[in-house]
Amino acid sequence: MNHIAKRAGASPATVLTWAGLLAVLAVLTGCTDSEPFISGKPGSSPYAIRITPQDGARDIRPDARVEVEVSDGRLEHVKVTQIEAAEQSANPDRNRDAGRREMRGLISQDGLSWTPRGASGRLSLAARYSVDVVALDGAGRRSARHSTFTTAVPQHRFTSRFEPDERSTVGTGMIVSFRFDRVIKNRAAVQRAIRITAEPAVEVVGHWFGGARLDFRPAAYWKPGTEVTVAVALHDVEGAPGVFGTQRKTVTFVVGRSQVSRVDVADHTMEVRRDGRLLSKVPITAGAPATSTYNGKMVVTEMQKVTRMDGRTVGFGGEYDIKDVPHAVRITDSGTFVHGNYWAGGGVFGSANVSHGCVGLQDVKGGGGNTPAGWFFDRTIVGDVVEVVNSEDKKVAPDNGLGGWNLNWIQWKAGSALH
Repeated sequence: MNHIAKRAGASPATVLTWAGLLAVLAVLTGCTDSEPFISGKPGSSPYAIRITPQDGARDIRPDARVEVEVSDGRLEHVKVTQIEAAEQSANPDRNRDAGRREMRGLISQDGLSWTPRGASGRLSLAARYSVDVVALDGAGRRSARHSTFTTAVPQHRFTSRFEPDERSTVGTGMIVSFRFDRVIKNRAAVQRAIRITAEPAVEVVGHWFGGARLDFRPAAYWKPGTEVTVAVALHDVEGAPGVFGTQRKTVTFVVGRSQVSRVDVADHTMEVRRDGRLLSKVPITAGAPATSTYNGKMVVTEMQKVTRMDGRTVGFGGEYDIKDVPHAVRITDSGTFVHGNYWAGGGVFGSANVSHGCVGLQDVKGGGGNTPAGWFFDRTIVGDVVEVVNSEDKKVAPDNGLGGWNLNWIQWKAGSALH
């Protein structure tokens, strides 16, 4: 091997290119275990190259330690590469991020060990890795080692759905809400894998509602014009014992103008303010005494020009089933809407509360654009805020729709898994 190094014009201190590494590997592949430095078997020689996980290992966990060591001499090159995903051939759609990816790492100052750098050391599940090493022994002789290992194929996965959509424009009350399809036990690991940043910068904190929902918001409503980036790195994160995430994606949305509508149940009116300026004071009808409207801050999550409302779907009996409710703006998961109402007498708007908990605006059958309900619908976007005051009902629960603004900042931060 000294002869090979001299013919190449190299010295022990020479840094090989990766083309050179491949050449060294090719020459040394034919060597036998009679040369102990090349064998790499733990304990076979004080000059062995030791690779963890060992060559041919299977079902390695994603948090397993990856390390290369020599007990004498020094490491010259180490390259750890994800060369394929084991699941790719069986289900190509499941491994869109599969491919050759190099793991970054550092050789120690004494040259005796190599370890991954930071988060790059976490392995992908259902993947095959190669490890290529070139080292110098105490006499300055260059040797190489190649090994492979495969990581475990998970039996159970979890995923989530969240909004808003990519490049959407939302109101200043938007809360980014993740709903998971499995109960999350390792909440800190999952929350840490979701990063939400804003420009202009603002602190954004997550709050858990039970084990299957995680919401994010700043201390106060977003500033109009803010660009928010949601980076999801849940792929292979262990959300519960033996249950791993699937998602890796980035979504950016923009916060539009500020619109806050204040519903005064006692006064039977709704004031709509845009960037603090009063646009209109609209007459409304809210929930009747027996079916009153929630107090509190609620956020628009859905808008439909026409929808069906059946009381049996929200806990009532057969009191109503209206198949063509116009201009429906949802503000709670439990079924509270600001919507058009064509069936009540015109005299109730601005004077009486007769609904089953929704906020009703005067409208016509089919939904006319020239009505209070049509006017409000055309000026509303997802993420706008509707605040109800002076109702006889309780305050809306913070997990009913995007009701998290009803918690103060101290209460909100207390629900984070990252302290």
